[in-house]
Amino acid sequence: MSPTKFLGLPDNYSAHGGQVDHLLDVVHWFMLALFIGWTIFFFICLFKFWHKKNPKASYDGVRSHLSSHMEVAVIIIEAVLLLGFAFPLWAERVDGWEKVQEMNPVRVRVVGWQFGWTYHYPGLDGKFGRTDAALISGSNDLGIDYTDPNALDDFIAPVLKLPVDRPAVLNIGTKDVIHNFAIVPMRVQQDAIPGKEIPMWFTPVKTMETYVVCGQLCGEGHGNMIGTMEVVPESDFNSWAETQSEGSLKTNSSNNEDAAQASR
Repeated sequence: MSPTKFLGLPDNYSAHGGQVDHLLDVVHWFMLALFIGWTIFFFICLFKFWHKKNPKASYDGVRSHLSSHMEVAVIIIEAVLLLGFAFPLWAERVDGWEKVQEMNPVRVRVVGWQFGWTYHYPGLDGKFGRTDAALISGSNDLGIDYTDPNALDDFIAPVLKLPVDRPAVLNIGTKDVIHNFAIVPMRVQQDAIPGKEIPMWFTPVKTMETYVVCGQLCGEGHGNMIGTMEVVPESDFNSWAETQSEGSLKTNSSNNEDAAQASR
């Protein structure tokens, strides 16, 4: 029986999520045991030290060391959880970063703003174009510099679309305040901090459609800061990305030619 499933945690859809779920289950079972144990201890104290059973106060205090032993046991169990589960899981995620970069991952820039998410794909060349905050406008939400050849085939999507069974590296950033990009079925989340792009990675293992949410209070519209994520077969993803990239390349090249002619 899984306490986290009983409490409504969605099914796991990522390669590393099983370890996260296992740690969550162990912590919940431990907290349940603590809750039951301390509740029993509370009622024992209520009964044993009831004023009618002890009309005369005792000023000697507790002579048994049972409570001290219990506190030491709790500390040991917490240390086991931290050193035996949390640290190894974190180490695996960090140590695997270099390997992931060698596995031809899908790369996407995720940019938060009050109150939504925008997704910047590098196009078929696999290279992101330059961005400049000074270029942000109504028609260029992310300030992409389309005079950079690497930016010509970049494209923007309102939905995060990824292929199944292939690592995905998301660079999380923001245009305004601090946000948090959270994908609960993938068991990942990362703060979006102004002035920084912080990578997070995972590997989807099943096709699905789900929501992404902001996990950091960011203003009055925080509760509505919900996006969509789709995990599709790799052939479908490649076809979609190729169509989007070729369309952007054609449009941006044409716009650059028009701008060059207008400046003559």
